[in-house]
Amino acid sequence: MRKLLLFAFLLCQFPGFSQKPKYDLVRWVNPIIGTHKMGHTYPGATAPFGMVQLSPDTDTIPYEVNGGYNKDVYKYCAGYQYDDPTIVGFSHTHFSGTGHSDLGDFLLMPTTGKLQLNPGTEAKPESGYRSKFSHNNERAEPAYYSVQLDDHNIRAELTATNRVGMHQYTFPKSDEAHIILDLMHGIYNYDDKNAWTFLRIENDTLITGYRQTNGWARTRTVYFAMSFSKPFTQYGNKDYSKAQVYRGFWRKFDQTKNFPEMAGKQLRAYFDFKTTEGEKIKVKFALSPVSTEGALANMRAEIPHWDFDRVKDESQAKWNQELGKVRASLPTKDDYINFYTALYHTFLGPTTYMDVNGQYRGLDQNNHQAKDFTNYSTFSLWDTYRALHPWFNVVQPKRNADMVESMLAHYDQSVHNMLPVWSHHANENWCMIGYHSVSVISDAIMKGTYTGDANRALDACVATARQGYYDGLNFYMQLGYVPEDKNGSSVSKTLEYAYDDWCIAQIAQKLGRQDIYQEFSKRAQNWKNVYDKSIGYMRPKLSNGTFKKEFDVLSTHNQGFIEGNAWNYSLYVPQAPAEMIQTMGGNAKFVPHLDSLFTMHLPDEFFKDTEDITREGIIGNYVHGNEPAHHVAYLYNWTDQPWKTQERVRMILKKQYQAAPDGLGGNDDCGQMSAWYLFSSLGFYPVAPGSEQYSLGSPAVKDATIQLENGKTFQIEAKNQSEKNVYVQKVELNGKTLTQPVLNHSDLVKGGKLTFYMSGKPKK
Repeated sequence: MRKLLLFAFLLCQFPGFSQKPKYDLVRWVNPIIGTHKMGHTYPGATAPFGMVQLSPDTDTIPYEVNGGYNKDVYKYCAGYQYDDPTIVGFSHTHFSGTGHSDLGDFLLMPTTGKLQLNPGTEAKPESGYRSKFSHNNERAEPAYYSVQLDDHNIRAELTATNRVGMHQYTFPKSDEAHIILDLMHGIYNYDDKNAWTFLRIENDTLITGYRQTNGWARTRTVYFAMSFSKPFTQYGNKDYSKAQVYRGFWRKFDQTKNFPEMAGKQLRAYFDFKTTEGEKIKVKFALSPVSTEGALANMRAEIPHWDFDRVKDESQAKWNQELGKVRASLPTKDDYINFYTALYHTFLGPTTYMDVNGQYRGLDQNNHQAKDFTNYSTFSLWDTYRALHPWFNVVQPKRNADMVESMLAHYDQSVHNMLPVWSHHANENWCMIGYHSVSVISDAIMKGTYTGDANRALDACVATARQGYYDGLNFYMQLGYVPEDKNGSSVSKTLEYAYDDWCIAQIAQKLGRQDIYQEFSKRAQNWKNVYDKSIGYMRPKLSNGTFKKEFDVLSTHNQGFIEGNAWNYSLYVPQAPAEMIQTMGGNAKFVPHLDSLFTMHLPDEFFKDTEDITREGIIGNYVHGNEPAHHVAYLYNWTDQPWKTQERVRMILKKQYQAAPDGLGGNDDCGQMSAWYLFSSLGFYPVAPGSEQYSLGSPAVKDATIQLENGKTFQIEAKNQSEKNVYVQKVELNGKTLTQPVLNHSDLVKGGKLTFYMSGKPKK
């Protein structure tokens, strides 16, 4: 029954299927994909790389319960869960696909009837302002979302430009119509997360203010300007803060109703209207990292009118322009939906983080002016260095160069003299491991995408890699590995540091800086220090030089790894696959070992307590739902059995990506999971960003054309393509047969044609 309902939903979303779409690529994108279970995507309205992500939130799960972490909150990293029957409201900032969270700023909710400022509960939505809804009355497209709020008989529609969200609420006839602005609401929320909130009623249609929070980003300030299309009749607020000892002389006023300033830690405001049947009230809500003046300027620049459909059409035209960078012909309707939804997901972030005049808040909490670049935020680098930023080097090189420039601005503003690790909204949150900005920077320099001061960039990479007090780096530099008894997840850190060091060495070699090249080439060999040849796996080593005795190669807990086990992480030497394979016994031993990764059974006990992985994200013991093994299927290309890369890649594409709400096998992680899909569907993948080489696989497209920014095109064609014909018999680049399963980036950007000849039998 569920599959029938889903099929009906998809037919409704994507009418008029034709075998090869031309220009309206928006129709193939289904933002609902990934909103169920572990995908952690949001379905709401946003522009490409937009600063506003205007989306529904379906519950108010707190981060903390009884002084401890509330595991249920994990489902709400994007604010929305497909299974939920109610909507709390529509907030303006969201992450896409993350495994931790923040944001959910400035929630609006239209209501009718008696004013209620409490959101209520899922079990009793009538006890608050939330509303029941049905997926039958919900629609999600790029830059557009709509839903019927059943309890209030209101149709809510959302669209967005880069910095401004636009709401359109169709009300019934009512003398008690309200729009609630909840400044307490947030994602991964807790009582003390709000440091302060402030509102000014500028006139009967315009409100300005800001919100300061202490969460994942511990010092975050977001400014806003909100404009109504119709004057409100009255307004007010309720402050849910604990009573303050000192209230000053503000106590002489009744600040709860029709008082033009509101300030406090826990505010909910309301604005009342009288509506006729079918009347539309529109709201423009602009954000700024700098000031309310900046928010107003953003609003005036991006939406100077009240035409909701015009905003939607213009934003969707921008999406069509971005999606048109890759024109693919695919075998089935579901393939079109999966492909263009993945492409959409890769263009959601990193997000713009500056006003229309180029001003932005920096890591030092001062205001800065971006000169000749767009400043970006939301760098989930442990995930996105692997495929998302390399994907940008193909289809968004100018944006990726600006992202590198944004990282270097972060470095300039950092008191730690470090590039970003995981940063958003003028904050470093230090999430995950490694210093993978250097991978992004190296890849951009080596592929010619970043044309700024490469020596300046290299200096920033080196300073980051030498910052000893960062996450075991002192031990790593002294011992050649991170010791598990001194610093946890030690093997993962050692392996990832070694790869990052190799990236630094590549830049140094290109720039002729031999001292740096020698230092970091040597450091890049440190992966060997945690390989235990007696068991054939990477293994945690202690500070006395011995390997940890109690050790389980399948467990993900307290074994020296993060988001992975020894099986997966032992294959993480992307900078030197051939040397790794030789170290592990050569083809004769390595190939059966790699085979077993995909075919063995991983008992539930080894991942049942892992928050972000369920059985759907696992094939054998290959964990596609987490990133450390994303390159692993391509390792057969360094053995004498490369056809196994072809069959594994096509298997993963089929099993881990579905045109359904639960169609992602794990967190999309700011587009990394989707970037893997796109590269692999086109037939090549960046195993080691920082190298200009892509490893060839098995394309799932019939053909595709990439529109390069230099005006040229690169075409991929798969002759004799079918679901069964997953094996490659021959590959030609511009008519010349390739002798190795490798494509060079320098050949790709020249334009041309890559032709795969497919078959149902492997070429041995």
